[in-house]
Amino acid sequence: MILDKDKALKVADFLLQIKAVKLKPSNPFQWSSGWLSPIYCDNRKILSYPAIRTYIRQSFVECINTQYSKPDVIVGVATGGIAIGALIAEEMGLPFIYVRSSAKAHGMQNQIEGGYEEGQNVVVIEDLISTGGSSLKAIEALRKGGLNIIGLGAIFTYGFEKAKRNFENANCKFFTLSDYDHLIEKAVEQNYITQEDVESLTAWRKSPDSWKK
Repeated sequence: MILDKDKALKVADFLLQIKAVKLKPSNPFQWSSGWLSPIYCDNRKILSYPAIRTYIRQSFVECINTQYSKPDVIVGVATGGIAIGALIAEEMGLPFIYVRSSAKAHGMQNQIEGGYEEGQNVVVIEDLISTGGSSLKAIEALRKGGLNIIGLGAIFTYGFEKAKRNFENANCKFFTLSDYDHLIEKAVEQNYITQEDVESLTAWRKSPDSWKK
């Protein structure tokens, strides 16, 4: 869910500026799943640009304050959500913890790292939502740890219907600062892509598992 269209367009513009998002319909990337994709997103690049990093952090804080009552703890999802989650927690004066994709195989074998108490209300931070699978594995681990998930926020989502269904089925509210539609709108405005590219990009989002360049 997008909470602010102007903010979504501005974040999309930033992602294009710093090449955190690359659009290549004629020479697609290949994801680990085997899918061909005309888009590649690496939101970790945001951390290298202080002004953009600050805008993203402040936007998250504003959205959290608007959407939810103040949480007890901010949680980052490893690895992409850790740094931005810690910045958000600092801005809000809240504790920060993070959750791994799986428990460590040695030491304390923790999956959740940091200090927390059962029953605390948390907001989870991600950098990117594709199908929602990795985010919801983190949610499941946090719930098993006794934490109450009041919502999840991410920088960007591809807007797959599968992701929406997965979050609904998991009874987890979420918002994103920007998304695929606003990114395409900004890319067209800047002549970053052609109308033919838009048709290809739209077709990919509808059927990413069977899309061909």
